[in-house]
Amino acid sequence: MTLEEAQQAVDNWIKTYGVRYFNELTNMAILTEEVGEVARIIARTYGEQSFKSGEKTNLADEMADVLWVLLCLANQTGVNLTEAFQKNLEKKTNRDKDRHKNNPKLGEGEQQS
Repeated sequence: MTLEEAQQAVDNWIKTYGVRYFNELTNMAILTEEVGEVARIIARTYGEQSFKSGEKTNLADEMADVLWVLLCLANQTGVNLTEAFQKNLEKKTNRDKDRHKNNPKLGEGEQQS
């Protein structure tokens, strides 16, 4: 599925099953909440915190929630994420094509996955 198809799928879902989009400020608050849920899982999985008993741990689902709300906001504000992402990738390539390769802090073999 492309970003354009994802934006259309969200819009179709909202029109079919939702009453309407939440307003932009509400969706911004929801996006922040969803990013916090991703952060919680990352902190507990890769950081020094531990999970609480019964705590939800589905990272993929939480990331999909972030994407969902981002797609909603893009639709509401008229942003074509395909075009925006392509332009952003070009910007980063032009700006950073040598920057990271020349960063001694990012030496070969030091990357974590």
